[in-house]
Formats: sequence, structure tokens, C-alpha cells
Amino acid sequence: MQTTHARPDITHQYTLDEYLEKLTAYCGSDQDLSRACKLIWDLSLSQERLPSGLEVALILAELSVDKTTLLVTLLSDFRLNQNEFIESISQNYGADTYHLVKKVRWLHNFHIENMSDNSPEQIERLRRMLLSMVDDVRVMLIKIAYRVQRLRMMAGEDTPKRQIIAKETLDIFTPLANRLGLGQLKWEMEDLSFRFLEPLTYKRIAKLLEERRDERENYIKNAVSDIRVMLDENGVKAEVYGRPKHIYSIWKKMTAKQKEFAELFDVRAVRITVDAVTDCYAVLGLVHGRWHHIAQEFDDYIANPKENGYRSLHTAVFGPDSKPLEIQIRTREMHEFAEYGVAAHWRYKEGSVSDDNLEKGIASLRKLLDPGETKDEELVDSFHTELFPDRVFILTPQGKVLDLPQGATPLDFAYIVHTEIGHRCRGAKVNGRIVQLTYELKNGEQVEVLTSNKTAPSRDWMNPNLGYLKTKRARAKVKSWFKHQDYELNKIDGKACYERELNRLGLVKTSLQKVLDHYEQISVDDFFASIGRGDITSGQLANSLHDVFLDKEKSIPLVARQKKVLKKSLSGDEVRIRGVANLLTTISNCCKPVPGDQIIGFITRGKGVAVHRKDCVNIINLEDNKRDRLIEADWGDDVGRTYTVSIHVEAFDRQGLLSDVSKVLTDEKVDVVGVNTMSNKDEQTADMTIIVEIYDLNQLGRVMDKINQLQNIINVSREYS
Repeated sequence: MQTTHARPDITHQYTLDEYLEKLTAYCGSDQDLSRACKLIWDLSLSQERLPSGLEVALILAELSVDKTTLLVTLLSDFRLNQNEFIESISQNYGADTYHLVKKVRWLHNFHIENMSDNSPEQIERLRRMLLSMVDDVRVMLIKIAYRVQRLRMMAGEDTPKRQIIAKETLDIFTPLANRLGLGQLKWEMEDLSFRFLEPLTYKRIAKLLEERRDERENYIKNAVSDIRVMLDENGVKAEVYGRPKHIYSIWKKMTAKQKEFAELFDVRAVRITVDAVTDCYAVLGLVHGRWHHIAQEFDDYIANPKENGYRSLHTAVFGPDSKPLEIQIRTREMHEFAEYGVAAHWRYKEGSVSDDNLEKGIASLRKLLDPGETKDEELVDSFHTELFPDRVFILTPQGKVLDLPQGATPLDFAYIVHTEIGHRCRGAKVNGRIVQLTYELKNGEQVEVLTSNKTAPSRDWMNPNLGYLKTKRARAKVKSWFKHQDYELNKIDGKACYERELNRLGLVKTSLQKVLDHYEQISVDDFFASIGRGDITSGQLANSLHDVFLDKEKSIPLVARQKKVLKKSLSGDEVRIRGVANLLTTISNCCKPVPGDQIIGFITRGKGVAVHRKDCVNIINLEDNKRDRLIEADWGDDVGRTYTVSIHVEAFDRQGLLSDVSKVLTDEKVDVVGVNTMSNKDEQTADMTIIVEIYDLNQLGRVMDKINQLQNIINVSREYS
């Protein structure tokens, strides 16, 4: 005998057994589903009237969602907000369910009522942020269903909270429901919100309709039936469907077109989809033959498509009972394009700016809701990856949403907020936790910038290897700041940067005059000041030093320059030798060149060509009678080979120093061949020689720059045997 658990709760309209029966009718019996229903049923009522997960699950069950969606809906009940319970979901219901409940809970806790900026642009950013935070379409479906039930429950109330919820719904959730193709939920949210925000206007329009909603729906059903019979009699295959316009939609059209209610002809609407364009015009003729056409209410968007590519026939007639009836006629291909393509219905209704990535993502979302669409994992995954693959949406402490490139840091964020805040930035908090300025921001995080009274950007911020700034705009602002600083200060900083770069790259016996000639600079002071201002970045300086520290032509004997140039890539090597083919090449241990270094070959006796850096001490000091054995060489096109390099690190000794250095190498995916450390206890310093395998000079530069940023580091340089 079945037990009925009846409760007189105002939040529940059925018994527990009835809820179970209704939910399992859609997706079949399930032990987890039954357990969750019982859990919700036994919860005590909250002080604030909030939706029950049982009621919300019924809303989604009518959309034919899967078991997981119903289970997550139940477990996302507002009353189950204890951290202990949420953490237990993974063990009791599985990791996937836990992940989805966490996302729904995040949406439950997010409110816009304290936002300082409610501009259309800001609201659109907020919508996009919410979509970007949701990596599964079902999370947004659940949240929208909860909002529908919340509005239904507030119909009998009249509190300030109701107005806040209604405004948030119109700003955020009805456009999202529209994008997801949730028409029925969308119009219910719009009508209820409009009723709460503009009760007098709502009642006036409702009275003008002079009929109840169910009567209007019956009218549409009868009109659809008449059209189907007419088309069948004339041998036209078509789908005919429609629904009456709801009150909020009527008010928006009256406001936008500045028309009175009596002037609107699309209060009732029907759509007809056919196989071919010729059928569109055939149906149009039959409709106009059956009912009287309303003058000036015809648009041929097939012959004259809209700018966004939208195609359809729009007409209005005095239909059954001589009531105005709008009719749209299009092919199935046109309908598919209008629903999923650049002319997607939500865009031209909301007036949003075109966005290809957003369009693809929304297409994936809406297809997931199509009852005839296979719900494969690939389609589910495509939703999140297609939406905003290169953007992150970040919140200010005031709730304003900022749109930044993927990989942006708190320092980028600071400069987006205000240039002066960026200049004075000394730290940042993300969701209340202090993070490094190189931290990569994630969608939905709230960032607070910590500033000092002193305006003093760091030159390291402009170094792309260190990862402080992602945006060109922020780097340009830092560069501009240094450009306007004191000449003497820039000169001192620039000289220090120049010497640091020479030391970092291990360059010896370089001529400053050659560097000045390269930059067409006359004054040494002006050259250093240019570096200090940021006109010459550290990256540009490093590249230039490789080009000018040794004159290429003078380092190569005349006899070699006059040889016929023949470029040959040697098998199994990445070095190309000019003038001689089929020679064995070896990387010299004295200078350990790597791709990116300027190199030269030395023809040995019996060991092929030894490849050296052009600034190698052994090459520079080569005896005159051996210089005719030098030969041009450059790097080949092969990739994947690693090169052994020694890095010398000087630092003030501290606990964890080696661990921090090792973490940099691990993060850069650099293999360590050997480490030699020596500590000087009297001076409390440490010397490290780290032998690593790297791919090219760029990777070496990143590694050395990041090690140099660690605490207590004095100097980092490349070492030669």
C-alpha cells in the first residue's frame, strides 16, 4: 500500500508521492531522484518565502530535461546552502552533480542590486559574464527556472524586494532565457516582472486586450487549425504554429513605435514554415485570398533581406472573427538561419552588437534544448568553449563588470579601472585573497587593487617574460609614464638596464659605440635615457645586442666570404653551414650556443665543424693563422631539440631558495641536468650553477627573468665553461 506524505505547506501544491510520480513520468524512476525529493520534502520552511526545489523541478521536467538536471535542481534548493551539505554531494551523488550544484549556488548568490553602473553596456557585460561562468547549459536552465518560481511566489506580495527581483529579471534573466530559446519561461518572467514594476500600465493593457490569456490562446489554436486545413486542401506541406503576444511585448511595441493599442496588428501571431521559396509566395497568396490584407502591413524580407541576413515574409490580415492577425512565412532553411545564424531572433529583438563567438555559443545552447537534437558530450562541451574563448569578465568591489583579454592580470585590471590606480598599484586581492600581480584572472572573480600614495610603476612590468601585463594598452601607459620622468633618473635606470642585459646574456667585449650606431644615437646619455623611458625595451635591446656586438663581415676571412654560398642542412643537426656540405657539426662546450645566439663555425682537424657563439672568448681571441678556418653558420629550421646551458644565480641565502628556483624551472617545463650550490655563511650568500636543457634563447630569457624576480636574488647570468 502506497504511503502518502501530505503536508499543508503553502510552498507545495502536491504530496511527495505526487511529485515523485510527476518527475519520474518524464525521465523514469531513479533512486537518487527519489532520495533528493524526500530530502527537500523534509526541509523546514525558511523565514523568507523561497522556491522549493520540487516546484522548480516540475518546471524543468516539462522541458524534457535529463535526470541529472532534475537532481541538481532539487539539490540546489535555497535551504540546502550549508557548506557541509554541499561538500557531501560529491560522495553521495557524484562529482558531476556536485560541480553543477556549485555553479547554481554561485548564481543563487549573485545579485546586481548594489551595482553602481546600470548602463545597457554594463548590463550586457554582466549577461556575458554569467554565461562565461557557466560551463554547462543546464546550470543556466536551472537558475532561470528558479527565477520563474520566485516570481510566481511573489505575485501575492507587495514588498520593495519584489521590485528589485523584477528589475534584475528584466535586465538579466529574460534576455538570457530568450537567447536559450525558452520562450514560455521568458514571457512569463517578463509579464510578472512588468506587473510588479508598472502595475497600473500592466492593468491598463490587460484591460485593453478584453479577453483572458486562455481565450487568446484558443483564438490562435483556431487560426492555426483553419490555416492547416486551407494548406492541406491546396496540397502545400507546411508547419503552422503560433502564440498570442504577451502584455510586456505589447507594451514594448507600443512604446517603441509610439502607437496606441488599437494601431497594433500583431497582438496575435502565427508562423508558417514550408519547404521552398515558391511555397512561401503560394501560401501568401492563399492567406490574402482567405482574409482581408491590412494595408501597409506587409514586408518581403525574402526579396529584400535585412542587413543581418534575416529572410521571411511578414503580413497582417483581419483573420477569424475579423481580429488582426500577424503571419510570418519562411522556409525551414530561413527559420534555421533566423534561430541559429547571425540573424538569431534574440539579437535583433535586444539590439545587441554582433559577436561571432557569442553567436556560435548561443547556437550550441539552443540546439541542446531542441527535443530532436542528440545530446552528445561534444555538443555540451562546445557551449563553453565557443562563447568567450579569449575574454574574462571581472567584477570591481562595487559590482561593475569589466571585460578583459584572456590571461589578464590584476595589474591589467588596475590600468583598465584608471591609469593612476595602475601607476600606484602595489598589490591585489582576488575574492578577498591576496594574490601576485602576475596572477591570471578567471571569470567572475572580484578584484580589489591595493595602492600606495606613491606613483611609481616598475620597469619589470614592461617585460613580457615576467607576465605582469597582458594588454598593450596597459604596457603603453607604463611606457608613457617612464617617458615623462626626469632625464637624469631615466639615464641612470637605462644604464643599469643596459648593463643588466649584457650580464644576463653573458655578452663580453662588446662595443658600446656599435650599439649607438645601430640606434643612430650620438650621445651615450641620450641612449641610456631612451632605455630608461621605455623607448627601447629590454627585449629590443637584447635582440639588438646580438646583431651588433661583433661585426659579421670582419669576423669572417675574405677567402670564406668569396666562396660560392651553398646552404646545406646536415642530417641529425640543426645547424646550417655555408660553403661546405656534409660536415659533422658539434656544439662547443666553451660557450654552449643555443638557437637565437649569433653563431659561427670553426673547422677542426678531424672533428668536423665546431659551432661557437660569435662572442665566444675562444673565437674573439683566435690566433690570426687560424682565422681562415672560420666559416659562416646559422640555425636550421628543425624544432624539438634541446640545448644544454648553464645559469649562474647569486642570491642572499634563505630557506626555500632552491625550491623557489626549481618551481620556476618546473613551470617553464625546463629539464634540469645538474645543480651545484655553494653557501657563504659569513656573508650569508649563495651561489648556484644550474645546468638546464632549453629549446631556444627566448625560453632561456623567460627562465632567467623569472628567477631574477624571486626574493633575495642578486644577479642571474648565463655561465660559460
